[in-house]
Amino acid sequence: MAMDAHDRGAALAAFEAALAISPSSALTYILGAGSLAWAGQAERTIEWAEQGLRLSPLDPFKFIAYRGLAKAHFLRGHYHEAAEAARKAVQFNPGFGSSYMLLAAPLMKLGRHEEAKSCVARLLEREPAFRLSRQFAGVDCAPALAAALSEALRDTGVPE
Repeated sequence: MAMDAHDRGAALAAFEAALAISPSSALTYILGAGSLAWAGQAERTIEWAEQGLRLSPLDPFKFIAYRGLAKAHFLRGHYHEAAEAARKAVQFNPGFGSSYMLLAAPLMKLGRHEEAKSCVARLLEREPAFRLSRQFAGVDCAPALAAALSEALRDTGVPE
């Protein structure tokens, strides 16, 4: 609902209603963190992702929590934490191409340019038609997050 219909408010209300019914639903926290991250709500994303991971450390969807953590830490300017979380997202689901984008951005900020470019190459191997503009529009990305990621990724070779 949040990403496809661009109705993040309705999606977050649904996540919160689900937690009212089942406050130990790890999947709700994990998926909610994914939506909160794209909305640019860094602090809340971190809370929800960490709660989901605490409740279900072996969850098959934990890569979504790590993707959320990567975006939240990146937005806060905590690039080491962002890179660490993005690495875990890649580790737990290496086929999800855009996770490589989330790893490349903090690596660029950390001055690890060649490693960042290698991540973009892996992204484009998996998703040859990937474009930043479509990615950000397709998930209703918060403007501040889209701008920060785009700025970091400009010199990596990721198509805009």
